Amino acid sequence: MRPAPPARARAARISIERIGEWFAESAITTHTLQVVLGGLAPDRGLYVPDSIPTFTAAEVEAMRNYSFPQIAFRIMSKYIPTEEVPAADLEDIINRSCTAFRDPGVTPVVKTGDCWTMELFHGPTFAFKDVALQFLGNLFEYFIDKKEGDAKRLTIMGATSGDTGSAAIYGLRGKKNVHCFILYPKGRVSLIQEQQMSTVPDSNIHCLRVEGTFDDAQDIVKAAFMDTEFRNKVRLGAVNSINWARVLAQMTYYFYSYYRVTDQAKGVKKVSFSVPTGNFGDILAGFYAKKMGLPVGKLVVGTNENDILHRFFSSGEYAKEQIATSISPSMDICVSSNFERYLFHLFGDDPQKLRALMEAFEGSGDPVTNSVGVGKSRSLKVTPQLLKKAREDFLSERSNTEETLALIKEYNEVHGYLYCPHSAIGVVAVNKLGLNNESMVVLATAHAGKFYDAVKRVVDPLPPLPPALAAVQSLPMRKTDVPNSLKACQNIVLQRIGLQKQPPSVLYIVVPLLVLALGAASFYSF
Repeated sequence: MRPAPPARARAARISIERIGEWFAESAITTHTLQVVLGGLAPDRGLYVPDSIPTFTAAEVEAMRNYSFPQIAFRIMSKYIPTEEVPAADLEDIINRSCTAFRDPGVTPVVKTGDCWTMELFHGPTFAFKDVALQFLGNLFEYFIDKKEGDAKRLTIMGATSGDTGSAAIYGLRGKKNVHCFILYPKGRVSLIQEQQMSTVPDSNIHCLRVEGTFDDAQDIVKAAFMDTEFRNKVRLGAVNSINWARVLAQMTYYFYSYYRVTDQAKGVKKVSFSVPTGNFGDILAGFYAKKMGLPVGKLVVGTNENDILHRFFSSGEYAKEQIATSISPSMDICVSSNFERYLFHLFGDDPQKLRALMEAFEGSGDPVTNSVGVGKSRSLKVTPQLLKKAREDFLSERSNTEETLALIKEYNEVHGYLYCPHSAIGVVAVNKLGLNNESMVVLATAHAGKFYDAVKRVVDPLPPLPPALAAVQSLPMRKTDVPNSLKACQNIVLQRIGLQKQPPSVLYIVVPLLVLALGAASFYSF
């Protein structure tokens, strides 16, 4: 059997024995490619590192004066072997990805009151997901370019609650041999988010507006990946936070912000982070950064009214409830896709125990009780010992609409700083926990201008929109309304990439009938 290089990815629900067989059957040089292009594992599990590489304290300190791209290269080199992506190629991919940002630091850190704010909105779509998706788009193109014949193409399907879609589109627009299909829930993203997605004119971009919620759209994408025939036929890949490469890219800004804070706050030895959290991917990157050796204190999970994660860290129970519509739509999620990755590590990297609980939770398996907890349909609960262990790394708090708006108003008036409704939740959380101090960094996940419909309820007058955001408001939109149906979405994908004949459009059916009717009318009028 080939030895697996450090930090190889594996599917969290595949047994250790199966992993060994899979590695033996797979060439080393294709493994990162499989993880990046495939996104979701064949058994519907999520890829996780086979081991978490670490930096010594001296190595962490040695990177203090590195640029953002240099830090990214040091981290990613720990996970991506040079046999798969040579160092010069990886550096080039990272450098090109960082040129898309308006700030030379990519994710600058500013003081806001007693704590710090890391601004993750300086990319092309003014949201934190640009950091990962600029990198992922270039990585996709790199790997596809190395394929031959019919394999030299990729079809991306992703679901978005707002920001992932536009960031994916801007990362993939115009890419050779890539078609990108983004599903988003009708009426559940902000207008400017929808405009950012649907005004991109590139022919390889396709926006599908789904009747339903974000979870409905995400279920369609997951089901498409589980359809082996469809997945292989269209060569399906993922851009959602389930893609391991996204988590990997996001680790960089935890390191970068640690250096910027401790450069100025000399007494701070460990930095804590408060993260507005929906799918758990952003804060999971912080967890991995901590495990790699970055001096991190607490990771604070901030949720809105859709508080499945806050309930877990409060009680140990992860229970699915109906989605509540909020002013922070990117967090309107009732099941956090990346949380399964964390549970894998919480359960001692035991895929069998995780599989049993997750299948019970999803309703595809029987109710189960094992050494890590209890699982049943729509609910799993971990043991008190594991809840205590989870709280060693994570704290959580919940913010409702009134609290979020009050925070936005306060910081605008007192500190002259305008948060978006998502970012404000991170500040509410640290205030409630009594952790608003110079060792705390709040992640500002989007520019406030993307959510002025909510912000204007407490801020008047509003600042002008950045020119790039204002510009999309006058551009024509291209989108397709689709039912909440896997088959309907699959048919559109097949048609758009040329693998299925498109049905005659209404235009071509109606016009001849109209001409025929007019002809008949003319005949009878004589």
